[in-house]
Amino acid sequence: MKVYLDSLLILNLFIDYFILYGTKKLLKRKTSIKRLILGSIIGSLTTFTIFLKLTSLKLLIIKLVLSIFIILVTFGKKNFIENIFYFYIISIIIGGLLYLINIRLNYFSLLLVIPIIINIYIKKTKEYKLNIKNNYIVEIIIKDKVYKLEGMIDTGNHLEDPYKKRGVILANINIDYKKYKYLYVPYHALNYNGLIPCIKPDKIIIDNKVITNYLIGISKDKFNLNGSECILPNKIQEDL
Repeated sequence: MKVYLDSLLILNLFIDYFILYGTKKLLKRKTSIKRLILGSIIGSLTTFTIFLKLTSLKLLIIKLVLSIFIILVTFGKKNFIENIFYFYIISIIIGGLLYLINIRLNYFSLLLVIPIIINIYIKKTKEYKLNIKNNYIVEIIIKDKVYKLEGMIDTGNHLEDPYKKRGVILANINIDYKKYKYLYVPYHALNYNGLIPCIKPDKIIIDNKVITNYLIGISKDKFNLNGSECILPNKIQEDL
C-alpha cells in the first residue's frame, strides 16, 4: 500500500504541476517555479481524501477549497476568476483524456503523455484566440452597394498607395472597378512586381466603427486565410 500511495502522490503532484504550468503559459502569468511547485504540493494533498469516509458533497467542498488555495498560492489574488477558470478547464481536459487512456497506460507512461497533451492544448488555444482576435466583420460601401465580408488582419500586409500613404484592404468582391474612380497601387510579392486596382469607398465599417483613409484593393485571386474574404493591412490596428 505504501508503494501505491507514493506512486499516486508523485503522479498527482506531476499532474497538478503541469495543469498550473499550462494555466501560466496560456494566460502569460508571471510566477516562479517555486510557487508552481508549492501549488502542486497543495493539490496533491487531495490524494489523502481516498482514505477518508466523505460524502460526495463534502469531497467536492474540500476540492473547491483546495483549488482556491492552490490558485492564490501560485498566482496571487490578481485575475483570480480567470486563473481558476482556466485551471478548471485544463483540469477537466486532462481528467477526461486520462480517463480514456488510463486503462492502457501505467503511471510512468502517463508522465510522458501529460506534458504532450498540455502543450498541444496551449498551442491550439493560442492559435484560436489569435484568430478570433484578428477576425472582423467588414462592411464596404461603394455607391449604392454594400459588401459585408469577414476580414482578418495580416501583419505582413503593409500595402499602401505611394501617393497619400493610404492603407489597402484586399477584398474578394465581384465588382467592375472601371466604373468607379480607381488607381493602381504597386505591390511586390515573391519576387514578382505588379499593380492592383484600388477604389476609394464611400465608407468602411469594421465592427460598427467607421474607418477612413483606406483604399479597397480588388483582388482577382481567392485567398485562403482562415476563410476570410478580405485582408486588412497591419496599420489598421491603430484605428480599431
